[in-house]
Amino acid sequence: MDLTRRGMVLGGLTGALYGWLGRPRVQAETANREDAIVTEAQFVVCPVGKVEKDKQQVRLRIFEKYLPALKGLEGFSHVHVFWWFSKNDTPEKRRILQVHPRGSKKNPLTGVFATRAPVRPNLIATTVCRIQDIEDHVVTIERIDAFDGTPILDLKPYIPGADCVKGQVRVPSWL
Repeated sequence: MDLTRRGMVLGGLTGALYGWLGRPRVQAETANREDAIVTEAQFVVCPVGKVEKDKQQVRLRIFEKYLPALKGLEGFSHVHVFWWFSKNDTPEKRRILQVHPRGSKKNPLTGVFATRAPVRPNLIATTVCRIQDIEDHVVTIERIDAFDGTPILDLKPYIPGADCVKGQVRVPSWL
């Protein structure tokens, strides 16, 4: 299914796809009581573009309606690209909550929130990319660990003071 022209409903384990929506919408399942507790929320996320890869270039093709959102990005050298693991999106894979990091049985069984595994409850990924050029609604980047056709959820500029951890950093021994 082509996710670049459809919104995606995030939440729960279903990973259901929702028709293209022009604006985000939040839905919640609740009991018909005043003291109802929200048990599960769903968020509709509409892709803002798609990844295009060939042997020469990697491009982030931003849909025309989002062209104004690119204004000012040319002042930055790097961008955080938030994208969807679309080729890995199945209800079964969303239920996998522990993996051996990097696919190696030598590494301990670890919760997906402590890994960068492509299987997770919500298949959101992020990559920091070097911007090479911005022309019209195409951002040419150095590289990205996403497939051709991957839906782009958002772009955020890399800001060294805000995106760099200060002080001691701790990582597990398997890393």
